[in-house]
This record gives sequence, structure tokens and C-alpha cells, in this order.
Amino acid sequence: MIEIRNLSKKFDQFTAVDDLSFEIGEGEVLGFLGPNGAGKSTTMKVITGFLSASAGSVTIDGHDISSDPIKAKALMGYLPEGAPSYGDMSTLEFLRFIGRIRGYRGEELEQRVAHVIQEVALQSVANQTIETLSKGFKRRVGLAQAIIHDPKVLVLDEPTDGLDPNQKHHVRELIKNLAQDKIVIISTHILEEVTAVCSRAIIISEGKIVADGTPADLESQSKYHQAVSVRLTEAYDLEADLSSLTDVSGVERDEENDLVFRILAKDGKSIFTQVSEIAQAKHWPITEFHVSRGQLEDVFRTATQQTGGAE
Repeated sequence: MIEIRNLSKKFDQFTAVDDLSFEIGEGEVLGFLGPNGAGKSTTMKVITGFLSASAGSVTIDGHDISSDPIKAKALMGYLPEGAPSYGDMSTLEFLRFIGRIRGYRGEELEQRVAHVIQEVALQSVANQTIETLSKGFKRRVGLAQAIIHDPKVLVLDEPTDGLDPNQKHHVRELIKNLAQDKIVIISTHILEEVTAVCSRAIIISEGKIVADGTPADLESQSKYHQAVSVRLTEAYDLEADLSSLTDVSGVERDEENDLVFRILAKDGKSIFTQVSEIAQAKHWPITEFHVSRGQLEDVFRTATQQTGGAE
């Protein structure tokens, strides 16, 4: 378990992380979200011991990152933003170097290196120097070094940055598999990553937690939760037909297509059946009709704007 208590980090007069407290249990994949400058990367660096905290504590499986850093860091794998490495080394040389730093020698070292090369699909660039690799391959080399020692805690800062859709899918599936017996923390600005991979999400703004829950919990806070999306084949006045429904809070027209509408539900109530009955009775010219589960983007924007955060 990771326990974070009243964690703060200041740079001169600027507070990057402001009194954060939360716990993460084994098997959780935590998405750490926030606008640019919210304190995401700083929090990751304090958790992993790359930066010291100004106040508060971080405990990794009972080991305090400040007073017992060697044992705490031995339990962690870290992929920093930018995936720094030694460009003049080949992929194999670099991973062997990291393996030796982690204390592996001989046959065990070679097995560890071969395993992560297979797991992260680096076979085609194993003997290529890192400086000649694409951004996507560099990210994968960074992920390989983070998991070479099979850590109990995996901290990933923008793990799919620079990857194409197929590579993103591969890395996300890998993260899901790794998370079965680990704690995984993913700092990301890609909201689809949270719904695809994470079991929990924390949104921070100006160094403070502004939302914490499962992706489904957060989506349920969206004004689009239980909204009914409608696409018409021709212009029609939906609002006039819906005026009698007390559970409808409003109707929004799509900015890009004036034949697409979102019928908003009051307090997240289910309105699909009522709207469907009216649509049939009034013979709406419908081509699409479905319920929205809510939008994480909407919750993110609302939560961060309330504290003044912005991209």
C-alpha cells in the first residue's frame, strides 16, 4: 500500500503540491489527472523520491521515502516524463545496465532483460542505439527499464505519449496485466486513458485534490450523465415536445451539427423511456437515439475551473 499524508511541495513562494492525502491499495490502477501546472509531475517525483517533500510523508509498503529511501525505491519502477536514457547505448546495453544497477548478474540478468524486451515488444530494436529510435520506441524502452525488476509499485508519467494507436493499445493491455498484483499510478492528460485502463481517478488542480473516485463515479457527476443523444434527419422542434417532462433539465444543440441534440437529465435521473415514448408518439425524424453515460472531460473541466485551473 502507498500512504500519502499531508504532502506539500513548495518552490520558493510557489506551492506546487498543497496538502495532498490519499491511499492506494494493491491491484489499483490510479489515473492522476490535472491541467498543465496542476502539480501532477511534481507529485510523481516526490512519491518516487526524486524530489523531497516540503511537508508530509510518503510511505511505500511501510517504508518512508524520506527516512528509508533505499528500501522504498527498491519496490518502485518509474517511467519519468520524456523517458530519459543514454542515447549512445543500444536498447540491450541500456537494459543490461539498468538490470545491473538493480542488482542482477549473470543468467538472471539476461533472463530479466529478455523478458522485458519480449513483454514490451522491443525485439526489432534490441541492437539499435537509443538516440536513433522513434519517440514511441523510446517510451517503450523507458517502460521496459521501469518493470525490469518486477516492482510492487509502478509510477508512469504519460506512458503512451508519442505512441501510435496500436502501440497505445499494447501498452494499455500490458498495464492492465501488470496491475493484477501491483499498484500502478499513471499521470496523464489523456482522458480516454483513464476510462481504458484505470480503476480509480484523482483530479488535482493548483496542487489540491478536487475529485476522487472510479471513472464511472466521476462520469456520473457529469451533466451529460443519463442524457439522451438524438440525431435527426431534418429540422424539428424537440423542446416543445419535451416541455412537460419535469426530469428534463434542458436541450443542447451540437455546435457542429444542428441536427444533433443532447437532452439533459435533471439530477442524473433516467429519462430514456419517457423521451422514447414521446419520440414515437410525435414521430420524430430520428436516425440515432442513445443514452450517454456521462463525460469525464466535462467533470474534469468543471472540477478544475472551480479552483481556477486551466489547460
